[in-house]
Amino acid sequence: MKIETKCLHSGYKPENGGPSQIPIVQSTTYRFDSCDHVADLFDKPVEYMYSRFANPTCDAVEKRIADLEGGVGCMLTSSGQAASLLSILNLCCAGDSFIASSSIYGGTINLFGFTLKKLGIECIWVDVNASYDEICAAIKPNTKCIFGETIANPALTVFDIEKWAKAAHDNFLPLIVDNTFATPILCRPFEWDADIVVHSTTKYMDGHAVQGGGAIVDSGKFDWETAYKKTGKFADMIEPDESYHGLCYKKEFGNAAYIIKARTQLMRDFGCYPAAQSAFYLNLGLETLAVRMERYCRNAEKVAAYFKKSDKIAWVSYPGLEGDKYHDLAKKYLPNGTCGVISIGIKGGRQAAMRFMDALKLASDEVHVADIRTCVLHPASATHRQLTDEQLVAAGIDGGMVRFSCGLENVDDIIADIDLGLAAI
Repeated sequence: MKIETKCLHSGYKPENGGPSQIPIVQSTTYRFDSCDHVADLFDKPVEYMYSRFANPTCDAVEKRIADLEGGVGCMLTSSGQAASLLSILNLCCAGDSFIASSSIYGGTINLFGFTLKKLGIECIWVDVNASYDEICAAIKPNTKCIFGETIANPALTVFDIEKWAKAAHDNFLPLIVDNTFATPILCRPFEWDADIVVHSTTKYMDGHAVQGGGAIVDSGKFDWETAYKKTGKFADMIEPDESYHGLCYKKEFGNAAYIIKARTQLMRDFGCYPAAQSAFYLNLGLETLAVRMERYCRNAEKVAAYFKKSDKIAWVSYPGLEGDKYHDLAKKYLPNGTCGVISIGIKGGRQAAMRFMDALKLASDEVHVADIRTCVLHPASATHRQLTDEQLVAAGIDGGMVRFSCGLENVDDIIADIDLGLAAI
């Protein structure tokens, strides 16, 4: 099936006379006829047993997302932050390090640079534009993986997936890519040699701002066995898991070892699994994702070009624009569009940016992005408020920056609203 069709049909096939829509299984528990049956599941988890691990509604949505990305398995989480956290903790423990592009979402910067540091895990920051040699030079003997964002929020840098994947694989490390802004409609990182994908499904995948969620998708392509033999890393994938009755993930689950370990070990312990109702709402968003992404991109292209013409705008960052620093990478990885989010710099800095935003009537000022309705945010005083001046510069943020997220309204109405904002500067 083509990807537009997968949005509607992957993951769930109604039985004869069954419900057409994915049913909501509102139950935390599942019943069994014998103690042996339950005991077997604690040796090899292959069925539903408790909804902190898995749920039939969530499972159908997980299968759909895995198919959209081209992976062997997916695990939903309660938020995008939870997905990023578990994607790292599934590989790293105290005393380990990992590399992350410095141009990623501010909340993830805080998670990686502060919270994980408290757990004894070091994040090594590397410039998103670093060369292959610079990336390799940053890798330490205890480095376990590399993390980047397809389209960074809100800097809108484009991650050169192939270059970073080569650096990772030449050093026997997996590459994790946050594909939230692109979604699998615009880019499928596995096709460019990424190994694991994470999403904040709260954004475009849901699209309607009705529930928070995240997802981790496993490509099934990373060779854990060779990496273990060459470096001694990733013993958790190969050797028996003492916390799960000696289960050997690679031996029992083959190329799905990573995602099964994440579910069996980390979801068991952290319990950040979404409710069936949340997965149901997410699925409604997925069904229209392909249609919506096309409209977001077309609206944003026109709005970005309009911003470019204004003498009150210092700069416009949108990879879909001719002349943008990342336009060539966007043509390579995102030929069908680069999402609906635009970053602009208002002349006059922070105060001018706030006057622009406060004058808008259609666009709402909110801590959200990638919605069906146009919304704006001032990153330096909101999502990235906790960052130092140096970190703000590394993330591509200044006081005059406004993140402008185009919705699905008529683009002429969006532009008329922009005129109100510009007139207030």
